Amino acid sequence: MSKNKEIERKFLVTSDAFISEATDSHHITQGYLCLDPERTIRIRLRDNQAFLTIKSTIDQVGIGRFEWEREIDVDDARQMLKACLPCIIEKTRYIIPANVKGVQGRKWEVDVFHGRLEGRRLAELEMEDENEQYERPEWLGQEVTGQPEYYNSNMVEELLHSEKA
Repeated sequence: MSKNKEIERKFLVTSDAFISEATDSHHITQGYLCLDPERTIRIRLRDNQAFLTIKSTIDQVGIGRFEWEREIDVDDARQMLKACLPCIIEKTRYIIPANVKGVQGRKWEVDVFHGRLEGRRLAELEMEDENEQYERPEWLGQEVTGQPEYYNSNMVEELLHSEKA
């Protein structure tokens, strides 16, 4: 697998039962410099770290897509967040060990959104191969992999459009 390929499955979350299984959590603030449908450029603050991420669906095969992410200076990230489009996302990410057949170290990442996205909860499982077998936790709901309305960048678009209405 390319080191710059992201393969993930995304699900709705049906209850807060995942919280008791979490081994860690992070506060995340993220904004977007570009929301083009084929490419996004994101600035993310996660606790005391910051990242610049570029994602693209160009040359997408299956559920995988190109992802380039690098750690950047936290103060630079705070400045760049001011240049981002309005509607910054705030969320708490919970980390939960995942049971993936034959693979150690996989984890569920459950995002609980705050602010204008309050009430949304999404779980993601990053994989090496889109056909990996995994155990579904009881709190995992409908799979929404590939459904654009569940991408964070599209949630920002939704918020931007609702502000204009």
